[in-house]
Amino acid sequence: MKVFSSKTLENAGVTQIQDFIGLTPNASIVKSQSAGISFITIRGLSQVRNGEAPVAMVVDGVAVPNSRSFTLELSDLQDVQMLRGPQGAIYGRNAPGGAMVINTRQPTNETTGFFQAGAGTGREYSLKGAVSGAIVPDTLVYRIGGSFVDRKGYFDNVNLDEKMDPYRDATVRGLLRWYATDAATVDLRAMRVHTTGGANNFLAQNILYTPAGSCTLDPNTAFNGPAPDPNRYSERFCNSYIGTNDRDITDVSLKFDYAMPFATLTAIASYNTVEEFESGTQYPYTATPNLFGFLNGSQSQYSDDVSRSLEVRLASPEKPGLRWMAGMQILRTKGFISTATGRDDGQGIVRIERDPRFGATNNPTLSWLADTNRDRATSVFGNLEYDLTPKLVGAIGIRYDKDKRSQDVDPRTSPAIDTCNTGTNPGSSADCHKSKDFSSTQPSASLRYKISDETQVYATAGKGFRSGLFNQSGVAEAAGLPGVYDQVGPETTKSFEVGFKGEYDRRLRVEASLFRSKVNGQHYFLFIPSISAQVLTNIDEVTLTGGELEVAYTPMRGLDLSAGVGVTKSEINRYTLNPAAEGNWAPYVPRVSANLAAQYRFPIGKGLAIMTRGDVISKGKQYWDPENNGARDRVNLVNLHLGVEDEQGTWSLKGSVYNATDKKYNEEFVAGGFATPANPRVFRVEYRYKF
Repeated sequence: MKVFSSKTLENAGVTQIQDFIGLTPNASIVKSQSAGISFITIRGLSQVRNGEAPVAMVVDGVAVPNSRSFTLELSDLQDVQMLRGPQGAIYGRNAPGGAMVINTRQPTNETTGFFQAGAGTGREYSLKGAVSGAIVPDTLVYRIGGSFVDRKGYFDNVNLDEKMDPYRDATVRGLLRWYATDAATVDLRAMRVHTTGGANNFLAQNILYTPAGSCTLDPNTAFNGPAPDPNRYSERFCNSYIGTNDRDITDVSLKFDYAMPFATLTAIASYNTVEEFESGTQYPYTATPNLFGFLNGSQSQYSDDVSRSLEVRLASPEKPGLRWMAGMQILRTKGFISTATGRDDGQGIVRIERDPRFGATNNPTLSWLADTNRDRATSVFGNLEYDLTPKLVGAIGIRYDKDKRSQDVDPRTSPAIDTCNTGTNPGSSADCHKSKDFSSTQPSASLRYKISDETQVYATAGKGFRSGLFNQSGVAEAAGLPGVYDQVGPETTKSFEVGFKGEYDRRLRVEASLFRSKVNGQHYFLFIPSISAQVLTNIDEVTLTGGELEVAYTPMRGLDLSAGVGVTKSEINRYTLNPAAEGNWAPYVPRVSANLAAQYRFPIGKGLAIMTRGDVISKGKQYWDPENNGARDRVNLVNLHLGVEDEQGTWSLKGSVYNATDKKYNEEFVAGGFATPANPRVFRVEYRYKF
């Protein structure tokens, strides 16, 4: 487990989950396409487009059900815990790779809070703040906070003379806590997020602009460009339009805790909605409209997801002897998604949500994939922990998930293919319905032995599970590939881990672990440019072997040093879609990742102190597809921070530079040569005042 304190998060400039994931060995994240799209990889288990994350995200004890909510602006944090390895028995569904446990600052009787203002590269401006206090002292307390970020962007569209990647986000969070009795506490949490910005900032590497340096194509030579290369970097965009993206998130939860002599009862009811739209120029992303009369049109995607859940758990007190926990969760989700392409007639891209525009005179729809997906998920879980001896602790856990999934396809789906694979009455609403149940029992067991007060060793074994799901109907037929179906199978992971933890004289901390995981049905992503379709499939069997070593040392007061390295050797054992890929590396998995950090805080007199911090983040060579067509080379990033503050911590003024060496690399690379450039060097300055 890797823990980031509030001070570390503040000093390291953590504002989103990718910031602390980047500081964690054997963990990586890719942000691409839109505000809600990200792909987390942890110990070789990866997230894919339109799929679910391999890690659970829990904020103040409440699970976040939709991965499109993961990429939030974070502020007012108390601490963050990164747990690697199966965590389903404790932290919930979709946790075969681990859990991200985020704790925010809690309400207080005293009036406290903070205010922060910042500015940075890309004409960025930001405001953040929070305030806490009592409505009725010792009975009803609150904390409310939020953030606002406005950035013009980093990348230029040379065709339109505009920035490609504007970004604006407004987030408001509130927590109201009622101490109903000495034993009962009720928390009401609410969050509202509105994000707008650019989208679909992809570059097609196989395109040859004619003449050189222009943004137009010659149909005779358009696709005679260089072969795709994950290490070829460009910031030069020629799109006909700036992509647009907006995301709205509403999250409300009610949490009830009741302490009894033998156990604490916790009940959580939550409601979450995520609505997102994105649009932009279609492949090949140039200023040439309607190449050959059908290419370089428009593309868009709209999603609207609603989740409701109820979780109840009973947990014994933390005391010597036997400790236990048991619970259940009911989750209901309903999601609509549509993906469309249109003809670029030079009059702009029309927003399409739930209805295609086949006969329109302006930006008519050319292809349309739309469906409604429902999931009725039920889970039961429990954990027993027992002190076998004063030094040896054993634990067993179990989780059972059952997902009843269904998909209803819009009968207007186009192009004219057998969208429901029935062969009887294509396009009829009666035939355009699919349903499938997915279930799994996930046991776990662990032993922990305390060698001394400072040192312990442990061993764990467990099973993880991610449910199967449905592709947008028709994409499998459009792909025309063996092993690609409208239905995607479940993913199961069997993992074993041994490890060591030691802390000495409160100055040196060492953690080491070795793991081996066997993954059946690992989810993988394919892209079909002609209809902008995103297809999920299964890699039949993958083996993941590796480990982590992390050391933190405080040689003197004010100086903190840390280093970590993670290794994951991935191997594809079976792959029906392409047996020739067997023996290759699994996609999205860096072989080696490493982190170095040094932080020094020292007084300079008159009640002032200087804070300096440097982080080196290294993500090793990785492939993007099972065929291993091309690897992105190792990426080394340097982040630097320098600040002055009063010794009481009341105020601080900090300057930061991210990617200080201005490393040029691709954030994402999709087979076929679709690249998304990573952010260049970014400067920020922030002033923070606490009261």
